[in-house]
Amino acid sequence: MAIGDAAISDALAVYLGRYPHEAELLSLPVQMLARGENFASRHSFPMHVTVGALLVRGGCEILLIEHRAYGITLQPGGHLEPTDTTLIDAAVRELSEETGLDPAAVSLADPVPAYVEYGRVPARPDKGEPDHYHLDIGFAFTTDRADVGQIQEAEVTGAAWYPLADAERLVGHRIARAVSRSVHAG
Repeated sequence: MAIGDAAISDALAVYLGRYPHEAELLSLPVQMLARGENFASRHSFPMHVTVGALLVRGGCEILLIEHRAYGITLQPGGHLEPTDTTLIDAAVRELSEETGLDPAAVSLADPVPAYVEYGRVPARPDKGEPDHYHLDIGFAFTTDRADVGQIQEAEVTGAAWYPLADAERLVGHRIARAVSRSVHAG
C-alpha cells in the first residue's frame, strides 16, 4: 500500500517528540498534513514529501551526492513513488538508485527521522512544477562495507564518501545527528 498522509503525520509527530524545539518551524506542514491532501504525490502542491538518507560508513564518513538539478552537494534522496510502502524503504530506494550501492549492505540506525526540513523549491517549468515546498524527511543509516556503484546520471553527477567535518560544513547539522544515531545503533 502506498504511503499515506497518516504515516507521514506519524513520522513527523515522532520526530517532534524527540525535537520539540522544532515545532514552530514545522507548524505549517503539520497543519497542511492534517487536511489530508495526498502529500506523498509529487504532484501535490503547494507541498509534497521527499525523503533523504544519511549513510554513515565506519563511524567516520558519510555518503553525499552532487545533485544535477540543484548543482549542490547533499544527501541522497528524492520523491516518493506510488510503490513505496514506508518512508524508510523509500529512503533506502533513493539511496540505492542514486548511488548504485547495495541496499543489503545498509542498516537503519534509528526509526525516528534524523531530520525534517520544510523548504521552498523553485519552479521547474520543464517538469510542469510551480514554486512549491518539500517536506524532506531524512533517516540515518549505517554501513561497514557499502560502496558507490553505478550512479543515476539523470539526477546525480557524482557520489562520494566525505569526512564528517567536511560533510557537516556542506550539509549542516543533520550530519551530527546521523553520526550520533549510528553510534547508538552500533
